[in-house]
Amino acid sequence: MHNWFECKINYEKTAEDGIRKKVTEPYLVDALSFTEAEARIIEEMRPYISGEFTVMDIKRARYSETFLNDNGDMFYKVKINMITLDEKSGVEKKTPIQMLVQASTLHEAISVVDNGMKGTLADYVIASVTETALIDIFPFVAEVKTIKKTEEEFTGSSE
Repeated sequence: MHNWFECKINYEKTAEDGIRKKVTEPYLVDALSFTEAEARIIEEMRPYISGEFTVMDIKRARYSETFLNDNGDMFYKVKINMITLDEKSGVEKKTPIQMLVQASTLHEAISVVDNGMKGTLADYVIASVTETALIDIFPFVAEVKTIKKTEEEFTGSSE
């Protein structure tokens, strides 16, 4: 399960016309704590920003599910209501769930959610789809360390 944090970065950006302008941009980072989120966003942004930048704000972002699409260039916050039936009273209950969807258009975001929810048995209704200001997201990727041994070390012989 992802533990998302929205981090706002303030830095001086060079526009297409060559003018330098201070901007604050939001990014999403998968981390265990606020401290780790700050360290990860600094590590992730350092190669992309020349000069100084500041982490202005970090807040927890509660997304139950993320649907990432490499073809999408925008991020949408989708709120769905899961519909369940209370067997005792016979009343429908709606449980809201927030999702983050990467898509190019609003209609594509809805399609991505519908395709992602195909395997669920529960009924749902899309309550809202909102375009976010997020620039990029950085999910946690575990590092795989490989140990390369020479043939001599592997066989134990030295000819």
